[in-house]
Amino acid sequence: MGRGLHGLQAAGMVGAGLRAAARLWLPCRGHGRPRAASSSPSCPGCGPPGPGSHCPGAPRSAPTPEPASGADLSAYLWARYQDMRRLVHDLLPPEVCSLLNPAAIYANNEISLHDVEVYGFDYDYTLAQYADSLHPEIFSAARDILIEHYKYPESIRKYDYNPSFAIRGLHYDIQKSLLMKIDAFHYVQLGTAYRGLQPVPDEEVIDLYGGTQHIPLYQMSDFYGKGPSIKQFMDIFSLPEMALLSCVVDHFLGHGLEFDQAHLYKDVTDAIRDVHVKGLMYQWIEQDMEKYILRGDETFAVLSRLVDHGKQLFLITNSPFSFVDKGMRHMVGPDWRQLFDVVIVQADKPSFFTDPRKPFRKLDEKGSLQWDRITRLEKGKIYRQGNLFDFLRLTEWRGPRVLYFGDHLYSDLADLMLRHGWRTGAIIPELEREIRIINTEQYMHSLTWQQALTGLLERMQTYQDAESRQVLAAWLKERQELSCLLNYRVDFTFYPRRTPLQHEAPLWMDQLCTGCMKTPFLSDMAHIR
Repeated sequence: MGRGLHGLQAAGMVGAGLRAAARLWLPCRGHGRPRAASSSPSCPGCGPPGPGSHCPGAPRSAPTPEPASGADLSAYLWARYQDMRRLVHDLLPPEVCSLLNPAAIYANNEISLHDVEVYGFDYDYTLAQYADSLHPEIFSAARDILIEHYKYPESIRKYDYNPSFAIRGLHYDIQKSLLMKIDAFHYVQLGTAYRGLQPVPDEEVIDLYGGTQHIPLYQMSDFYGKGPSIKQFMDIFSLPEMALLSCVVDHFLGHGLEFDQAHLYKDVTDAIRDVHVKGLMYQWIEQDMEKYILRGDETFAVLSRLVDHGKQLFLITNSPFSFVDKGMRHMVGPDWRQLFDVVIVQADKPSFFTDPRKPFRKLDEKGSLQWDRITRLEKGKIYRQGNLFDFLRLTEWRGPRVLYFGDHLYSDLADLMLRHGWRTGAIIPELEREIRIINTEQYMHSLTWQQALTGLLERMQTYQDAESRQVLAAWLKERQELSCLLNYRVDFTFYPRRTPLQHEAPLWMDQLCTGCMKTPFLSDMAHIR
């Protein structure tokens, strides 16, 4: 499922995708003109078949005939794969790929750390990085809650957590029980739709949406991924939720049981929520912090370095104080609160950022609520709930001098940038794996031909997915863990690589070599120049 949701199906779609991809052309080294990726080796300046687009006097290679089926299809796909592999190596030689640093910070907007005076942090999956072994625990506990408290069939206990089933950023159509990948233009990526644990044919997906892949905005979601019938799974805790939801749907469909899709979705969501609300996850982590909390010493190094350079720090988390206190003592030490100018727990994000009605309340040393009115936020004290508007009024931490880190692109980051002007940084653990795949030349050799073609086509997709659009919209700095900050000076300036517009180079080379030749009345317009 994970691979299927990432890319395209390998049957007809792979062949069609590679035929489209074969239109990528490289500059001719000898003639200064475009040449086709599949050109004959004897002519490095050959262009595509067609008038006016090939190198004069050079022989043109005949297009590879498309196979009917069977063994011919396999040979055809292998040939296309080898063509594209050579093309990719010309564009990005291995020595260039190896320069990608998995411990680097990747910026989508220019930002100078010299100008940043205040650093803010979420706790879960930001200051505290958790081991992947936590996900099967959440899955199993929520599954048992469905059976014992919601009276779901005992037989769903046979399902176990599959870590490779889904990725973050997927959408779930509640009324259709479809888990799928949707791009930035609200088109369903064909080959990525699953109902339960089974892939849904592309034809059925198109039919379900009225003969199109496109889902109207009012159906899909607003900016924050919360539409009337479609939910987007954005945080890391969503991984076990998507897996459990799909397993339960699979069980009901497989046994011919009637069910209301909305009720099933809500029950699964509530069961996952109960794992957190009842404190089960907190108990597991507190009982074995060495197992579940990763790289705590690096978190301490980052915070200490920032404080040593005169930066102010604050913490805003939805987790309760007792849990945060034990975790920070484990990672940083008993005096961890002295590093932070403001600490806010049980903040109830994302409403913390949008609802101005909830006041701050102070906690005593034992975590009990106090009743005095909050007129200032003091260092070393613990506050609960509150709202961002009072936070800004009491601290006067506004604008781009504030840099806030979190793992949820919507509830942690988008509002802060778009509404309040803070700089934001996204903690993206998946980024490290993505970079290592790019850097590992042996990766292509270790895959089957189907996997290699699927992965290659995925990287060639022209459309952004919906998640990447939000990253760009919020101007986030991306990195896989907080300790990446240790690789940079506190006055370092990050510069983004600007994505070219469609009419700017680098272009699809067929646009460069054939587009102007097909412009009507081009010769008649020459006198205008």
